Amino acid sequence: MSLIENRTGELWRSFMQKRKEISTAINNDLISMQVYNASYSFENFNPGAIFEKWAAVEVTDFNQVPDGMETFLLEEGLYAVFLHKGAASTGAKTFQYIFGVWLPQSGYTLDNRPHFEVLGEKYKNEDPESEEEIWIPIKAKKKD
Repeated sequence: MSLIENRTGELWRSFMQKRKEISTAINNDLISMQVYNASYSFENFNPGAIFEKWAAVEVTDFNQVPDGMETFLLEEGLYAVFLHKGAASTGAKTFQYIFGVWLPQSGYTLDNRPHFEVLGEKYKNEDPESEEEIWIPIKAKKKD
């Protein structure tokens, strides 16, 4: 998937049709996850760059995976967590702050692990009162 050929809506519609079949979900939170290859550049934004997009929930185990669904084991590591308040369509401003202001001024750099958003009970898509957590994988900058 790319931002130009964005099929997020289709992915979520397909996922939500099967969501009730996931009997081992830990909670009702939904997870929107992006997996970028190591050469993906956040500094030189390219809306045509390809990445993997996942619609997911956290589960206790992988013993009962519904037909047509896949598992993903998220590697542990350090994450910076941000709260986006507002309609989902205004999220670009939050991401611009994260990558354009916060990250360059922090003592961290991006780590090559999945990025994800947690869409919990306060997530209401285009509602201006909506809230979601943005999890960005980071690691300490190397000292010169």
